[in-house]
Amino acid sequence: MSSHNPGTLNMRARTRQVVDHHYDDEKPGKPLYLLIPGGLVALVSLVLIIYLAYLTFLQGSLSQNEGLTLMAVLAPFYIGGVFLFSYGYELYNVPKALRLTAIIVFITLAAVVIVAVLLLTFGAMGNNRESRSSRSSRSESASSSSGGGGMGWGLWPIFFGGFGPFGSPTRTVTREVIREVPATPAQPPQPQPVQCPYCDTSYIPAENNFTCPNCGAAAPEENLRNAGST
Repeated sequence: MSSHNPGTLNMRARTRQVVDHHYDDEKPGKPLYLLIPGGLVALVSLVLIIYLAYLTFLQGSLSQNEGLTLMAVLAPFYIGGVFLFSYGYELYNVPKALRLTAIIVFITLAAVVIVAVLLLTFGAMGNNRESRSSRSSRSESASSSSGGGGMGWGLWPIFFGGFGPFGSPTRTVTREVIREVPATPAQPPQPQPVQCPYCDTSYIPAENNFTCPNCGAAAPEENLRNAGST
């Protein structure tokens, strides 16, 4: 009797029985028309539910309200697919199909809850690691700025008054610094040209031996005095 009606968990024998029943024209119904589509609908719905849980609880691209709403919409499709699968698998035995559906849905719900908790745990661990690294970097930058400010601690009472690092009062001392700038030596006056009274040629006497380069006349003394005065 057991060989003709294997148990639910004896999947190899039960699957063989379902296939034989489907292709036996003397037996009513075609269970594979329920088992295969129901299984595919259940699997697709389950994959989408798990993907929505990933987007909601780990990646954070969906809010929890949106993610839970979409998963609730997909849940009836998953349960219906599981029932069709179980109804065909149990050869149209409704009580056994309902029991198998409840078992599969309960196990799947427990698995989804475990996966969601693990995803939340991993996300919280990642956020905690990032916050700790950011706090560590801020503390290192603050310690470096305070450590490099030893001179600033010593200059604080000088510029702002108050108390020194050992509690002693300090006072501000202001000193006036006078810087001497060396004077630039005066440049000697440049020689000015004179005009020959005979040929009206303009020339510099010192450069032409005090004679006109055109006519050879000596430079007049009056012009030399005027050139020297300018």
